[in-house]
Amino acid sequence: MKQVIAARTDLGMGQGKLAAQVAHASLSAYEDTNPKTRKAWKGGGQKKVVVKVDGESALFELAEKARIEGLPNAVIRDAGHTQLDSGTATTLAVGPGEGSLVDSVTGDLSLY
Repeated sequence: MKQVIAARTDLGMGQGKLAAQVAHASLSAYEDTNPKTRKAWKGGGQKKVVVKVDGESALFELAEKARIEGLPNAVIRDAGHTQLDSGTATTLAVGPGEGSLVDSVTGDLSLY
């Protein structure tokens, strides 16, 4: 079981902003899972991997792939209080889910 969070590299987010957006994505996708998946992921150490994605269109393409595979996923849009304009899509969490299924969506992306 794992979860992968794709974060946009083209936005120039600071480290704190990036960390917050990744956390939002992880929690939002987790909340979209069933109790059996939650228990399995939590029991397995809540594996998370953060990867790079180079723009908004790539982020939404991954979200569509995750949807087709039936994986929980969440696109996060910034509130616009600090570094980014309101509504800017920043991150996407895919999973938690079976590692091989998550990898079928995100496996070709580089680590952040």
